[in-house]
Amino acid sequence: MTPEKICAIMKDCTLCPRACHADRAGGHPGFCGESAVIRGARAGLHFWEEPILSGTKGSGTVFFSGCNLRCVFCQNRGIALGKAGYEITPQRLSEIFLELQDQGAHNINLVTGTHFLPQIALALEMAKPSLDIPVVYNTSSYELPESLRLLEGLADIYLPDMKYFSPELSQKYAAAQDYFDVAMDAVREMLRQVGPPVSGSDGLLQKGVIVRHLILPGQTKDSKKILRRLHEEFGGRIYISIMNQYTPMGAFPGMEELERSVTPEEYGRVLRFAERIGIERGFFQEGGTVSDSFIPAFDGTGILKP
Repeated sequence: MTPEKICAIMKDCTLCPRACHADRAGGHPGFCGESAVIRGARAGLHFWEEPILSGTKGSGTVFFSGCNLRCVFCQNRGIALGKAGYEITPQRLSEIFLELQDQGAHNINLVTGTHFLPQIALALEMAKPSLDIPVVYNTSSYELPESLRLLEGLADIYLPDMKYFSPELSQKYAAAQDYFDVAMDAVREMLRQVGPPVSGSDGLLQKGVIVRHLILPGQTKDSKKILRRLHEEFGGRIYISIMNQYTPMGAFPGMEELERSVTPEEYGRVLRFAERIGIERGFFQEGGTVSDSFIPAFDGTGILKP
């Protein structure tokens, strides 16, 4: 990946399914809210990922500003809407990766970087000769396979969401009626690139795909449809992480169903279904996870040079 190629991509941006054609290289933000200049909101050790990622020393997480999906209930809305973040170069981003490695991170965890994929690829190419820990690409899954191919040979682990099955839900909450079909194509490409899970001697994941599903209040039927489709197509070739940490972030006019957390009964119902259909490679969350303590401070920590 060269700066010239990045500029050409950013002149008429079609990196994601929104295909907004924004001239991001000219400083015009795309649907994601970002221009062609990387913006990051935080970089540091994160201990709240799945155990095979966080381990004992933490996942070296880099949170990028902006988002191409923009779910109305987003817990990270401070960065998803572009209100937090600092401009950095690909060179600086590559330095951040190595700084996280020096801090003892088990992996480099790239959060919501879809709209910066070419720049991330360049930064990884710069860092790879000195990087000896896996790279995790953490995404909403509203991705194009051809864009994900920019990470082939650079990403070791994919951590995609699978948010919605129903087109009505995905349209209502993210203005993305085609979400499920798009996300499934993305997961297929991820699995093609990295293959089934491979763990190290310490039990930490070195290669593979973990698909996350966050249960939404009142939507257990949608959750079950997602889990069934994932299991039917991918079986034990992926991990499935079933999450109950949905946190109401305020009032949602016309979407009052989002103004409560997921009940233990709802979560239990989905877990029992997962067991019944035979999901064995998976993760679940124990009670008491609904909290804004899962949301880090997007204050530029680790982004700017010390």
